[in-house]
Amino acid sequence: MADNRIARGIVLVPCLLLGGAFLATAVWGQGAAADNRGLATAIGVALLVGGLLSQVPSSDDQVTKPDDADRSP
Repeated sequence: MADNRIARGIVLVPCLLLGGAFLATAVWGQGAAADNRGLATAIGVALLVGGLLSQVPSSDDQVTKPDDADRSP
């Protein structure tokens, strides 16, 4: 499968934004949000790691090349 940088960006941006929002809630949470600080931190870190892992190229990401038999005359 070909490398699709646009799809990676579509995954990265929401993950980073939501991860940052959860981490901000964990840091500045007051009242009832303070009780769930550990959960907000865990979700925020998981989203950030997931977004960053989407940018790591896999070994399957190779540019496809047409076969020699598929040449047109």
